[in-house]
Amino acid sequence: MVPGAAQPAAEGNRAASGAAVHVAGLRKRYGDVIALAETELTVLAGEFFTLLGPSGSGKTTLLRLIAGFERPDGGRIELGGRDVTRVPPYARDVNTVFQDYALFPHMTVAQNVDYGLRVRHVPRTTRRERVGQALEMVRLTGLGARKPAQLSGGQRQRVALARAIVNEPQVLLLDEPLGALDLKLRLQMQLELLRIQREVGITFIYVTHDQEEALTMSDRVAVLNHGEIEQIGSPVEVYERPRTEFVAGFIGVSNLIQRDGRRVTVRPEKITLLVDGQPDPPGAHVEHAQVKDVIYAGILTRYVVDLDDGGELVVSRQNTESPFPPDGGGAGRGIARGARIRVAWRSEQAFTIPNDGSGADPGPGEG
Repeated sequence: MVPGAAQPAAEGNRAASGAAVHVAGLRKRYGDVIALAETELTVLAGEFFTLLGPSGSGKTTLLRLIAGFERPDGGRIELGGRDVTRVPPYARDVNTVFQDYALFPHMTVAQNVDYGLRVRHVPRTTRRERVGQALEMVRLTGLGARKPAQLSGGQRQRVALARAIVNEPQVLLLDEPLGALDLKLRLQMQLELLRIQREVGITFIYVTHDQEEALTMSDRVAVLNHGEIEQIGSPVEVYERPRTEFVAGFIGVSNLIQRDGRRVTVRPEKITLLVDGQPDPPGAHVEHAQVKDVIYAGILTRYVVDLDDGGELVVSRQNTESPFPPDGGGAGRGIARGARIRVAWRSEQAFTIPNDGSGADPGPGEG
């Protein structure tokens, strides 16, 4: 694990107390490839916890180890304080939702949802009642007689979710479950998943490579890179206080510049653009620059600027005014490519990224 990027000591010492999942010294390799370095992690009961990282970061490996689909090379996995490291998947109180839904095409929606209950020999009357409740929870009431092929992608994902929650697992593992959906449906399902998790109270451990998805849905996020957890924290903490250069660059858009021998990061939306006639904000760090490019993106415009003191920044400005004002000035009234400007930010909006990854300290902005 990256030095200084571990959980706070008080949290790491909680172990199984109040935890749905606790892993200690967990590691996994495939031949010469270290899929997961020695890992410590505690997920509290009732949390919506996200494992975030790019492909090959170890997030899915960690999820599969918790599910029991893979055997670790070392370390321990606890579910609700019970050591399940060598327990097979079917004997763990977890369910998994996959990106490809994994529905039985020859079964109806109700039969798919009912399947796990039948395997566990739950009485028919109880099964019928719980299936109805699960379908109502995912807003599929009345569709129980349909086959998966008769449903939309979003509806099939809801069936997969209903099949998982109907068993009332202690922990629900979700492996990029929205990855196959289009953007609009994906955004809708994010809100639905969050609503369902809050209603059922089951611990969710969610795998994604989508930074916005992780920030939107999670109580806490673990950011993984090359098999190591680089930072764990709330969405606000990992976005506003990145501990490493990787976290700063992977979550959202971050600018990284060298100043006084330090690597400094500042988010695009924290930077103010100033043109001639506009005063410097009191107490702000100000630098002179030239606009290299202007990118209109609907709700905001991105400006790429070259700093006179070296380095490049991306600056975001929300488009709060119409580009077609009544006086006919048009969009051309904005800051154009090649314009000379100043950029400014406050000291608390920029952070130094230490070389050892031990945490972000306030960056330049002291004047």
